[in-house]
This record gives sequence, C-alpha cells and structure tokens, in this order.
Amino acid sequence: MAEEKKAVAPSKETKVAVKKTNEKLKFFQRVKKWFRDMKSELKKVVWPTPRQTAKNTLVALVMIVVCAVVLWGFDSAAQATVKALINIFA
Repeated sequence: MAEEKKAVAPSKETKVAVKKTNEKLKFFQRVKKWFRDMKSELKKVVWPTPRQTAKNTLVALVMIVVCAVVLWGFDSAAQATVKALINIFA
C-alpha cells in the first residue's frame, strides 16, 4: 500500500513574492495609491440597472410612507390617551 502512494512532486510554477517595504510613502504617493485602489475596486462593483434602481427607490418610498402612517397612528393614540387622562383627573 505504501508503494501505491507516491509523493506528489511540487509544481514547477513559482510564486512571485510581493516585496513589502517598511518605508512610508510620501503624502502624494499615498493619495495616488488610494485613488488607484479605489478605481480598481469600483471596477468590481456590479451596478444596478435603471429599472432596479427605480424599483428599489419605489420600495423605499412606500416603506417611508408606511412608517410615517404607523408613527402618526401611535402619536394620535398617545395624544388621545393623554387628553383622556387629563380630562378624567382635571
């Protein structure tokens, strides 16, 4: 059995090590690097279609209206309760 298991030879591909230096970049070099990194990250973003954007906006607006109505209802109920208590004890 031991003979059946043969050692796998390491692949001939060599990995290129990234050289990291401890020196701090100058201000404008850091800004330039930041913009370069940001541009590369923005290329990876999957942007929504105009239809998806409109649909999401509509959903958000509907939820805002629903939340406003619910809050208005609670506020009206609380106001009526306070007025009733004031009328009872006043």
